[in-house]
Amino acid sequence: MQVTEPTIETEAISGWLRRWAPLIPGGEVLDLACGAGRHARHLVSLGHPVIALDHDPEMLEKAAGTGITTSLVDLEAAGAVWPFAPGRFAGIVVTNYLHRPLLEAMVASLAPDGVLLYETFAEGNEQFGKPSNPKFLLKEGEMLTWAVQHGLRVVAYEDGRVEQPKAALVQRICAVRPDFPRLAALLPTF
Repeated sequence: MQVTEPTIETEAISGWLRRWAPLIPGGEVLDLACGAGRHARHLVSLGHPVIALDHDPEMLEKAAGTGITTSLVDLEAAGAVWPFAPGRFAGIVVTNYLHRPLLEAMVASLAPDGVLLYETFAEGNEQFGKPSNPKFLLKEGEMLTWAVQHGLRVVAYEDGRVEQPKAALVQRICAVRPDFPRLAALLPTF
């Protein structure tokens, strides 16, 4: 019997995203700062059309594929504005990226029953390497504060150390807009 090794792409998908992405209701999903598109492809496999946004054209070339519309936008450029309408997305996914000025407009782009999946580095990560600049590290409880300030309901939140894919301090949140039905938030069995 031949054993097939899992692909690097499959292994690279965030466990947090893999766990919570099935909660995203039907509709378009934004993969913000998508990189090479590993999460965009996973979301397409779940049946979602995806907008994969990044500032790097080489990464967007790698991210392109069936069901994925790429969008070349540098949201950190001087004078940059959020390019999406309020209420547009069933889900927004962000991993390993933080640009605080985007938060309000990003959350506004979630549909009334939309899901936000966000995972990035937290203060203290500097002991493990980059990122180490406080500008790119979440303060203690910062994601929870965002959720409250923007009227989101928290389904799941974690703040601590991970070992994979490398040792790091992270915060992660799965938060939903007010119209997301509580019965649809299927929680894991421990």
